[in-house]
Amino acid sequence: MQNVLIELSGRLPDLQLKLLDHLLYLTAIPVVFAVCIALPLAIWARNHRVFQAFALGTTGIMQTIPSLAMLAFLLPFFGIGKLPAIVALTLYALLPIFQNTLTALCELPSDVLEAADGIGFSEHQRLWMIDLPLAAPVIMSGIRTATTICVGIATLSTFIGAGGLGDFINRGLALDQMPLVLLGAGAAAILALFLDFVMETVGLFIRPGRKKRNLRWRAIGSIVVVIMLFGVLVFPLKSGNGVADNQDKKVIRIGSKNFTEQFILGEIMAQIIENHTDLYVERIFNLGGTVICQKALENGEIDLYPEYSGTSLSVVFKSELQPGWTNKDIFRYVKALYEKNYGCTVFRPFGFNNTYRLTVSGEKADKHGWRTVSDLAQVASSLEAGFTSEFIEREDGLKGLAAAYNLHFRQVRDMSPELMYKAVANGEIDVICAFSTDGRIAAYGLRTLDDDRQFFPPYEAMIVVRKELLRKFPEVEDALKKLIGLISDNVMRELNYKVDVEKVSPEKVAEMGNGC
Repeated sequence: MQNVLIELSGRLPDLQLKLLDHLLYLTAIPVVFAVCIALPLAIWARNHRVFQAFALGTTGIMQTIPSLAMLAFLLPFFGIGKLPAIVALTLYALLPIFQNTLTALCELPSDVLEAADGIGFSEHQRLWMIDLPLAAPVIMSGIRTATTICVGIATLSTFIGAGGLGDFINRGLALDQMPLVLLGAGAAAILALFLDFVMETVGLFIRPGRKKRNLRWRAIGSIVVVIMLFGVLVFPLKSGNGVADNQDKKVIRIGSKNFTEQFILGEIMAQIIENHTDLYVERIFNLGGTVICQKALENGEIDLYPEYSGTSLSVVFKSELQPGWTNKDIFRYVKALYEKNYGCTVFRPFGFNNTYRLTVSGEKADKHGWRTVSDLAQVASSLEAGFTSEFIEREDGLKGLAAAYNLHFRQVRDMSPELMYKAVANGEIDVICAFSTDGRIAAYGLRTLDDDRQFFPPYEAMIVVRKELLRKFPEVEDALKKLIGLISDNVMRELNYKVDVEKVSPEKVAEMGNGC
């Protein structure tokens, strides 16, 4: 708990911004949109039985689609950021609002409706004076449910750079820092409870009939909650690196993938630009993976990000490593393709090669005499592997590796990078796809296996940047060139170790990296 409080005190300005994003863009706006769509549809559908079944089925199907899949589906249409998240959350909020509204309107007391018709109310008058007031408590219940759904699902939108409290959760998971996870999850839970309390109070007030005496105290409590939220969101907290402090500066956007080394490299790039230019860097870190970063670069949603030569070769350009190609050959090849296809350029590498390495516990390696991937292939059918989802799907990952070594595991689990090292060290799985510069290999006493058939291409870390940015801000090129050849394999391994094992923040570690 003390660590969480320390983390909270140091991140209050950031928490304020994330909370505002989460409440306004990722909860309030989707719920309002869903109400504007679902309410009229339900009113119209109560007299159209065929449409009722169709609408309920369609909104129900949307609820069954996993949220990450929904976000990934929307990326090609809306890019990264808040817009696809708002669209996805609106779709998720439709079902409870539509279903509750339709149910309430279809189950109104028939004698009340007959009395209204007997008095001579028009259909429009009856809707606004009788139907909706009677159905309002049930409708409000659906809106409460939709709000809670949005607060929870919104934490996953961090994978597409939408912001919100999920940034804390996912960054904490990636860096294995539980205080960060608890900070994001706790704030989201409290926000959900506060909103549910306020909306339940509103629902009780609009309920027809005599009000309970204790409703006055609920109303006072709701007002206090609203004032507290308003105060937290409106009154600015002093921040040393917030966008609000940099309104007069020109902004460029740096992206990164969702693992430790990318956070460090992204921060190194950001700091060297800010230290050597008058530009402000917006950090759009923790994007879901290579494809999302590349799409964001193509769409101009980020200006640059750290990539690896082998990943560019196989994932971005879907090319194969040619026999006899050197590291320089691969670099020249992908550089030419970036310039030709995407209007981007690539700076010469940082100086280290972070290749994939199949990795096992040191104890099992000694016991079974595993030294190479070929050694492992002989017994792979009895082993359980834990690989990242990207490694499983990539041609330069498990697909190609299995063909090159005739490698077939008994079971392959999808695992996040931050979990697989502990899992193999604890004996929960037998082999993982480690990154060669990861400091946790030594920390957990793991053993990397030689790629004796030289399947994996070089993965030299480099900077991919939009040429338009360099034309607009030529000083960025001068700053980034200072990073060429700056970081060796051992230095990168040490930087990763400090973040993953010693729990030093990527920001502080990046300062060390800039001084290499």
